[in-house]
Amino acid sequence: MTTTTYEPLSHRDRAVLRAVAGGRCRHSGEIGTPLLVDGVYSSDQSVGRRLSAAGLIATASGRGTTTITARGRVALATA
Repeated sequence: MTTTTYEPLSHRDRAVLRAVAGGRCRHSGEIGTPLLVDGVYSSDQSVGRRLSAAGLIATASGRGTTTITARGRVALATA
């Protein structure tokens, strides 16, 4: 039997997930894949990596619009 432990989403994580769901985010394509929200770099430089590693957001290519995954929608709805 496997057990999965989820880190609780912070207020900032939820805000970024809402922005991603609204089509307002993209990855810059730079090393470390900084996330841009409304064309501006996020002040939390690790939020994109953290949400991507958790499977909550995805980008089709190294640079482009970021989308929320089904798992991200569930996490946002239950947060």
